[in-house]
This record gives sequence, structure tokens and C-alpha cells, in this order.
Amino acid sequence: MSTTFQQALIPVADAATFGAVKGAIDSHFSAKGIEAYLKSLDKAGLRIREFEVVAKAGKLGADTAANYAKLNDGDQGMIREHYLASLEKVSTDLRDKYFKIYAYY
Repeated sequence: MSTTFQQALIPVADAATFGAVKGAIDSHFSAKGIEAYLKSLDKAGLRIREFEVVAKAGKLGADTAANYAKLNDGDQGMIREHYLASLEKVSTDLRDKYFKIYAYY
């Protein structure tokens, strides 16, 4: 018998703030915004997988870090997961071009 993994649905506690942070992430990972976002991380010497560092540096918008800090632990975890899933969906061409910010060293 085979079962597939299904992620548990966790309710969002602060939908408005959660939506603002998620929207900022989605806009930076959009087809129009992704290359500029990757370029800004590269110029700043930031690693893409370090969400809190990237947010505090203002790379996801001026209010994103403050809004993220307002969220409870569960909402923050879902935001980090969304961010990490988004960065893995970036095309391989761009990931290769900006290898340095994706590298694990």
C-alpha cells in the first residue's frame, strides 16, 4: 500500500500581515522581478537561502522584515517555507548565472 505525503494545513493567525509578506516574496520571484532581485542579492553579498538576513537587509521591501517579525512562530515558519519553495522554482539558467548566491559554502 502506498501513501503520499500531504502537508498539514495550518491556519494563518494574522492573515493581513501574512498576505503582505507573502505578496512581497511573490512579487520579487515573479517573472518581471526575479533577475533584479537576484542581482541585488549578488551585489549585497547575501545568500538567497538566508531569509531573515535578506529581509532585514530590505531586499524584499522596506516593511517586509517588520511585518515578518509581527507574525507568530507558525506563520513565520510557513513564510520561510514559501520563500524556500519559491527560490527553488527559479529557472536553472538564472540559478546557474547567480550560482554564488545559491551555493552552500
